[in-house]
Amino acid sequence: MAEDVLCEVENCHFWKKGNQCAADRIYIVSHTGNVAETERETDCQTFAQKS
Repeated sequence: MAEDVLCEVENCHFWKKGNQCAADRIYIVSHTGNVAETERETDCQTFAQKS
């Protein structure tokens, strides 16, 4: 398990200074089933826009 999860999406609720992700869990999905060939075929479902 990674110690640091980095995120560059500053308008995410879980984004912290230094591009750190403060979410307790990270959920990533593939648009193409259970296997992804490139990063463009995936999405972070953990994203929640800051209010």
